[in-house]
Amino acid sequence: MIPRLAFTPGEPAGIGPDLAIMYAQRACACELVAFADADLLQQRAGRLGLPLRLRPVDLKQPPEAGSAGELAVIHIPVKEPVVAGQLAVGNAHYVLHSLDRAIAACQGGQCRAMVTGPVQKSVINEAGIAFSGHTEYLAEQTGAPHVVMMLATEGLKVALVTTHLPVAQVAASITPGLLTEVVTILHRELQEKFRLARPRILVCGLNPHAGENGHLGREEIEVITPTLRRLRRQGIDCRGPLPADTLFTPKYLDEADAVLAMYHDQGLPVLKFKGFGRAANITLGLPLIRTSVDHGTALDLAGTGNIDSGSLDTAIEFALAMA
Repeated sequence: MIPRLAFTPGEPAGIGPDLAIMYAQRACACELVAFADADLLQQRAGRLGLPLRLRPVDLKQPPEAGSAGELAVIHIPVKEPVVAGQLAVGNAHYVLHSLDRAIAACQGGQCRAMVTGPVQKSVINEAGIAFSGHTEYLAEQTGAPHVVMMLATEGLKVALVTTHLPVAQVAASITPGLLTEVVTILHRELQEKFRLARPRILVCGLNPHAGENGHLGREEIEVITPTLRRLRRQGIDCRGPLPADTLFTPKYLDEADAVLAMYHDQGLPVLKFKGFGRAANITLGLPLIRTSVDHGTALDLAGTGNIDSGSLDTAIEFALAMA
């Protein structure tokens, strides 16, 4: 059976529409449905000089494999005219509406997974909508009590305990309850969506040298170590806390299925150094499968054709594998 995936291009003035058009230039064994403004896609294809046939989709009908130069679409009109590279506050609601429609299609069983393009958080907030990111928005819209952000590339998966927080707030946010939730979700999703019978998780310490036995911070002693000990007694293979500056070496990574970092910039620079342009952002803990590109809107490159679509390819590959 041909799988159907929902794709939300994200910010219309960014490279999200370009990515959809570039992906559509080759035949595909799945049906990738763009939840986007059809006129915008046609106009951007003209600017890129690429052929594009838009095929309106009835989600109640069986999916069709994509032909080269063809893109399936659910038309969602923008509110304001779109100029590549120029943000328009009036289109913030369009971005969220496309996400809502894709979420509904996944929850209704009409799409097997959703893949998201990059959004511009600043313009959504300027429109008066509190928005900290895809991950938090999807959790709220689906009623997921807690979700985990994980980025993945060939040979490395990195999940995060905290996500979009100022560094000054990280230490106080790492509690036994939060750490237990994150490790439990990560363990379960590695089993269910990645088919790993007994996932091996390496856990970073928060402080340099994992606290140096309390001389460089006591979070490892008071929070992280006892929590991991309890989780191991429950049968979860979570090792650590380990110093982040030595954990990301072959000696450790060769024995791991995933790494759990305490905060955003502890783990993601390593992953992006290893696989930028070939990495995907995956949200764990949702009642649906969601993957995303690992980059931003690249407003300065929108409509130029001078972009690498490798991250979208990777996000789609992970979505198909998980589905």
